[in-house]
Amino acid sequence: MDKRIAKVESVLPDKIKIRVYDIEKFKADTDQFTVGSYLRISDHEDGALLSMIENFSIEKDEKKGEESYILEAAPVGFVNSDGEFIRGGNNIAIPPTGVERAQVDEIKAIYNHIESSRQFLFSTLLQNKEIPVPIDGNKFFNKHIAVVGSTGSGKSHTVSKVLQKAIDEKSFKNFNLKNHSRIVLFDLHDEYRTAFPSANHLNVENLKLPYWLMNGEELEELFVESGENQSYNQSSLLRHAITLNKKIKNQHLKDVEISFDTPVKFSIQEVINCIINLSNETRDSNNPLKVCFLEEDKEFDSLSDKMKHFFKEIYEFKEVKVRAINKGVYNDGTLEKFKMRLQNKFNDKRLSFLFKDNHENIQFEDVLKQLIGSEIENEEEKYNIFVIDLSGVPFEVLSITVSLISRLLFDFSYIYKRMRDNDTSLREIPLLLVYEEAHKYVPKMKSAKYNSSRNAIERIAKEGRKYGISAMIVSQRPSEISETIFSQCSNFIAMRLTNPEDQNYIKRLLPDVIEPVTSSLPTLREGEAIIIGDSITMPSLVKIDSCNPEPSSQSVEFLDEWKEEWYSPNMEEVIKKWIL
Repeated sequence: MDKRIAKVESVLPDKIKIRVYDIEKFKADTDQFTVGSYLRISDHEDGALLSMIENFSIEKDEKKGEESYILEAAPVGFVNSDGEFIRGGNNIAIPPTGVERAQVDEIKAIYNHIESSRQFLFSTLLQNKEIPVPIDGNKFFNKHIAVVGSTGSGKSHTVSKVLQKAIDEKSFKNFNLKNHSRIVLFDLHDEYRTAFPSANHLNVENLKLPYWLMNGEELEELFVESGENQSYNQSSLLRHAITLNKKIKNQHLKDVEISFDTPVKFSIQEVINCIINLSNETRDSNNPLKVCFLEEDKEFDSLSDKMKHFFKEIYEFKEVKVRAINKGVYNDGTLEKFKMRLQNKFNDKRLSFLFKDNHENIQFEDVLKQLIGSEIENEEEKYNIFVIDLSGVPFEVLSITVSLISRLLFDFSYIYKRMRDNDTSLREIPLLLVYEEAHKYVPKMKSAKYNSSRNAIERIAKEGRKYGISAMIVSQRPSEISETIFSQCSNFIAMRLTNPEDQNYIKRLLPDVIEPVTSSLPTLREGEAIIIGDSITMPSLVKIDSCNPEPSSQSVEFLDEWKEEWYSPNMEEVIKKWIL
């Protein structure tokens, strides 16, 4: 290019300054010439340095009355005479001989070094829609992924497109869901039913998630209100009652093998009976071990002995009499809220997926099969994606539900890995867990309300890859998510972020930051994104391909507020009357 049109003015290790005298001739017939566009800076006939425009400014020569553009570009790599791209920008000879816009073939060379068998495509370069941006599918799916963006930026469409391509055997043969891999998608607002019509759909109507599979932390989070004055006593009593009931129901196991956390069957109804009886009992004033039942007094050897009896049914007790009958230890009103909470949760129809009558007869393998299916022998089976619709789950048990499912799937992957180590004939079963609206149940704030889900998902983030389980974290408020989880993500798809805290948070976490790329976060349009991480050659501004079929987006904020504050079982009838 004629030096009177453009010339290089300075070369630094991480920046090149270019003066352009005629910007119209310089950009020629291109439609897209913006921050993020690529330049070709040559130093000899054998190759050229490719640089990305970071910023530009206009300078005016007052004496001559002429204007010139000053472009600052970051070197990204060198294209040799064979068209091979070599990352890095410190191998240009000085002085450079010319500067011009990079050619399409040269830009394609940046991404074409990924082997065709590993290329995974779901986007094109934002500055040139003719240039596909492949990523390394193995590095993308075998490590944790983060998809972030404000409401309306296109997150759901992006997630749908990525997963639709993953389940398409023709698009990426190294990671398709035929016969072995599984995707489990936590869908908070029933958005993905339309995007995956042939998927395995679970909701509160058909989900089998028996309460007895919960660990101690999840049970306490469900039944004990941490902010109450009596929370410690409630927790202690709940632990004692459930552990004792587990030992009674599982006498084929040794007592030392059963604890509050052991996932064995027990009766929550009997535990509630026990709590109610303890809150109402009266005792003989002269013998605290003698309980004054309405029909007949009965003496017990210990608290455990008494609790075993209290499991059976709810009893009536004699009234308190001066010097004859006293109230029991727990008959002082301290268990009233606790007792009501237990009964309300157990009788809440919205929680029937946890407390259905037949849950005591459900086996663990039944739960596992509904979450990830059975081992597929049919070669015609196309894929195995499981969409768990959590829109009907009350907000107060959302984190517990996510925690329980995540923990069960982690335990499966952990045990299955050990089985494969001993039996090489077993094939791999990789799992990808997609956490939509993750800030709802793994927030950064240290609250007992989210302890179980935070611990479960953080464990997957830190240890999951060793056992073939990876996570995709999707959120519109990344600054509110546990830093431990985001710090383990190796690949980011960052869409428009309007909140400054979210922007800065993502910029800090990104492992491979180029300033002009990340600076565009607040100005990205719907469907535009920045892909950064181990799976892509270099951070790139892209346009996400359209997905087909599309998810059904809806107003997230309104639904959450409605569900949390105003939900009632007859709300649909109320709304129908209001409309009419």
